[in-house]
Amino acid sequence: MEEAVVEVENLNLAYRSIRAVQDVSFSVREGEILAVIGSNGSGKTSTVECVEGLRKPDSGRIIVFGKDPWKCRREVYKKIGVQLQETEYPSKIKVEELCGLFASFYDRPADWKLLLAQMDLEHKRKRWVSKLSGGEKQRLSVLLSMMGRPKLMVLDELTTGLDPEVRRNMWRSFADIRDSGVSMIMVSHYLDEVEALADRILFLDKGKQQFFGSKQAFRDYAKSRIAREEWKESDSLEELYLKLVPRQQGISMETIL
Repeated sequence: MEEAVVEVENLNLAYRSIRAVQDVSFSVREGEILAVIGSNGSGKTSTVECVEGLRKPDSGRIIVFGKDPWKCRREVYKKIGVQLQETEYPSKIKVEELCGLFASFYDRPADWKLLLAQMDLEHKRKRWVSKLSGGEKQRLSVLLSMMGRPKLMVLDELTTGLDPEVRRNMWRSFADIRDSGVSMIMVSHYLDEVEALADRILFLDKGKQQFFGSKQAFRDYAKSRIAREEWKESDSLEELYLKLVPRQQGISMETIL
């Protein structure tokens, strides 16, 4: 059994009267990708922010590399890389300047010039960060999360805003990183991404944990909660998920005409 680098037990977090995370428990093993899935407002980002040490939980136990990330954030951050859902960088800084700045934070930084090439951003190194497209900023954010050669990466909406070719290239890169022994927590709305990369899945709904386990176990879980005539053996993970979660009411033509 691989060593657990993250252990979360009975995590609870509330924002005033809103119980954002309720009794959530899971683990992440060495060299494993855990996908955290669920609709907007399900508690995904709040959960990973507690793992990152950015939020103090109301109750529960969180251990990352043997330490409490809230109390020992400086020590934990030597081993983790974080790509946030939304990141603001200084408006008057160039790509290469920002990379050099982040490299200066670490004793043994990764080769950011090589990372720029791997992320297809080398030709943008002289560009103002504020002038990058949304997809380019996303790739830059992922690049910066790897600067400290982390043993755990936390990726919130990994490939949002990326075109299909770049997304697939990113998938291959992260599969290779995982195979080198790096663990990942990946928050994603893209179930094709989860199917391609994840080893295990944590499914949250309205702050409550609905499922934690392997992809095959999630398939079995989804099928057990869907009427037999509504699913097929050939259904993808995304198709099963969409049949599992409540359907959202669409906009009628009468509303907009």
